[in-house]
Amino acid sequence: MFHVLPGNFFVPLSSPNKMVYWECICKLFSVMEHQLSFGVEREVLVDELQYYFEQSAAAEIVEEEFAGSDSRGKANGILRRLEYYGWIEIETDKSYVQRVNFKEYSVRLMKVLLEIEEGKQIEYQGYIYTIYSLVRGNTDNPGVVLLQILENTDFLITGLKNLNSNIKHYIDELTKHSTVAEIMDALFNDYITNIVDKAYHRLLTSDNVSKFRPEIIERLESRSRSKAYIEKASAEIAGLQETDLDTARENVYRYLHEIIEAFRNMDDILNEINQKNTQYQRAAINRAKFLLSGNEDIRGQLKEILLGLNEAVNREKMDLGGIYEIDFLENLVRIYSCTFLDENSFYSPIEGRKEFTPQQIVSKEPDDKIRQEKLRRMMEKMQRILSTEKIERYVEKCMAERKEIMASELPLSDVEDFVKIIYVRLYGQRKNMKYRIETTEEKEINGFRFKDFRIWRK
Repeated sequence: MFHVLPGNFFVPLSSPNKMVYWECICKLFSVMEHQLSFGVEREVLVDELQYYFEQSAAAEIVEEEFAGSDSRGKANGILRRLEYYGWIEIETDKSYVQRVNFKEYSVRLMKVLLEIEEGKQIEYQGYIYTIYSLVRGNTDNPGVVLLQILENTDFLITGLKNLNSNIKHYIDELTKHSTVAEIMDALFNDYITNIVDKAYHRLLTSDNVSKFRPEIIERLESRSRSKAYIEKASAEIAGLQETDLDTARENVYRYLHEIIEAFRNMDDILNEINQKNTQYQRAAINRAKFLLSGNEDIRGQLKEILLGLNEAVNREKMDLGGIYEIDFLENLVRIYSCTFLDENSFYSPIEGRKEFTPQQIVSKEPDDKIRQEKLRRMMEKMQRILSTEKIERYVEKCMAERKEIMASELPLSDVEDFVKIIYVRLYGQRKNMKYRIETTEEKEINGFRFKDFRIWRK
């Protein structure tokens, strides 16, 4: 890679003035992008950067070389630095006018960096429709079309793998949230917005691969059995890749096999995405319920102990090994070791035969009161489990004859009511539910703060 990129190419974006360099590069790229080429007169760009440095919102320069310069001096200095680092090149035309051009690799990198900054999500539907259209179309250039199908398939698989990794990242980040508010914000304002709404939901509905996959595989397999197609595509790819016909023919078979296998094995990635999505939402809800619960039983006491340990570790900025330095652990937990002298300490002496005296087995009738009490407790526990059917009935009961209702109008007097609202919001994302939701502004009711949402029947 560094045979193409200069060795100091990334210095501007890792220097103390990285914000200044980045904003200036974006300004230059924005100006050049609207031209016929990525080349603009130097004076025009100097004026643009001078105007930028004269604004109060401009990033502050910390390097001494630019610190004493005026706005125009800073603008010229930035251009000289970017030329030195290999981002741009400055040439003089026949009229002795200097023109600034972005390097070819700089343009490609800028497009990627701007997509990362904007948080642009992959449009799976675009790739799937492109592959589907290319497979169904008739063309006189089968080699070019095959390469386009291969490229779009690679983009689609890469996007799915990235989505899979992003969900895992959210699961890992969940342990860093120490309050219910942080967990709910990460779930509804971050995860639901950036993962579910932008990618996961479309992947299960409009961008569903299953609608197009059978025909794509069928048509590609048919082409792999057509000698006329193979020969024509091989001849075209041989010219494009500058290889002999035999090598091109092997490449055609390999490309067709890779595309077909990619679509056949796509279910493995989709299933893992579904599992991780369910795992993340369940983990977020369970962690929130754990923090909301405060009982006097063993579970509640263990929770308080763990929360206390966590606060002490964070307050003292300890690593995990420093947990034994916390003072109150001395009286809380008593740890001791148990050893044995040698292997003979496990020796069991042989006992002589003893006379076996059978005992009478007493048949006890079960106590109906105890049995009924256990059944009652078990039924109460089962009734407290919130399934999708119970949430749907709960929403139907609260809405009564109304067509829509706000979540803030639902009962909210204790933690159980708040947990029900969380499940209503969570299950509302599923396509097979009898109601839909739409988030609105933040509300606080009876000490519970959450993003309000509108509920309506389908």
